[in-house]
Amino acid sequence: MKAFFDTNILVYTTTSDRRKQQAAACLSRGGVASIQVLNEFVHVARRKLRSDWLQIELALGQFRASLDDILPITLDTHDSAVALARDHGLAFYDALIVASAIEAGCDTLFSEDMQHGRSIGGLAIINPFLESAP
Repeated sequence: MKAFFDTNILVYTTTSDRRKQQAAACLSRGGVASIQVLNEFVHVARRKLRSDWLQIELALGQFRASLDDILPITLDTHDSAVALARDHGLAFYDALIVASAIEAGCDTLFSEDMQHGRSIGGLAIINPFLESAP
């Protein structure tokens, strides 16, 4: 299995939320994310979690160390996301996550925000916080 992580997985690893352990376990198995995911993490950490910059930078360093790769968003990724949003009814930024995961050759996308069990282009969307999730 090659996993891709949505922003919420990273966010939960830095909180005291009950899902922290599950998110950390999921991330510890390795996988990839995109720069979009890191950007969204910074936004959530500052705006919603009210983290200071040192906390954010420490978390980003931990993510960089634990992820197998962090992918850029290219024009091709953008074009794929537009098509996915159009063809599958996804919100654009969700489509950008899906496009990045597909480009990376991932077969699993861990996300709390997208439809659990849905498959798009060979990519299975899994909500790791559901009891039925692996």
